[in-house]
Amino acid sequence: MDSPLLTERVGSCVILTMNRSDALNAFTVDMHRALLDALVVAGANPEVRSIILTGAGRGFCAGQDLAEASDPNGPVGSLGEHLEKTYNRLVRTIRRLPVPVIAAVNGVAAGAGANIALACDIVLAGRSAKFIQSFSKISLVPDSGGTWTLPRLVGLQRARALALLGDTLNAEQAQVFGMVWQVTDDDALRDAALAIAERIASLPPEGLKLTKRALDTAMETTFDRQLDIERDLQSLAGQSADNKEAVAAFLEKRPPVFGTQGATR
Repeated sequence: MDSPLLTERVGSCVILTMNRSDALNAFTVDMHRALLDALVVAGANPEVRSIILTGAGRGFCAGQDLAEASDPNGPVGSLGEHLEKTYNRLVRTIRRLPVPVIAAVNGVAAGAGANIALACDIVLAGRSAKFIQSFSKISLVPDSGGTWTLPRLVGLQRARALALLGDTLNAEQAQVFGMVWQVTDDDALRDAALAIAERIASLPPEGLKLTKRALDTAMETTFDRQLDIERDLQSLAGQSADNKEAVAAFLEKRPPVFGTQGATR
């Protein structure tokens, strides 16, 4: 049996490819387990500076494998318990990783597949990409953080329409709505994602880690509290070896040489 996840190392970037192309990379328990384990391992490796998440074949991810979910003797059971053990753990891990996660969305990203992509730090889309909040069509509620992430990206009015109607957004529409950073031709998607990974590798990792932390709190707190958080994180950033190297390199008019990022958030 083919592995449900392919792992590839390109320089300081780890590429994770969901590998159930015959099912548009719909999630099974085995694929969840493999992806979560791979994310944790990559995030703990000080030599890894970024992660690319993509899908094999003609789709990114069609969400939950409904055949597995509907099997009374299968591993899913209660949908609420399944969410907590799988999708919730997955999106929490993506958000809490110390390195940026880049979603390279090829083809359909439906249901949980769409919301997992939107949980990543930077979203790229091939022109074939389609984002669908397909939950309403099967009498379910958007999950994998979708009811939190989507309104913050596109606004409440658009989020309501997308979630209630289940309409399909193509790559260009998703970019206009603020869900996607960059749209590329399909055959250029991998190279575009790797180009961003290379840019990340050239930047000081400690600052990126702390920036991720600051942005994670920004939508959950007041403006005054966020100023306090920025103050505290800036104190940490200013004490880092990366900051000292960046300042020294600027003053000495030379390229900086940054260390590896920490293994924990």
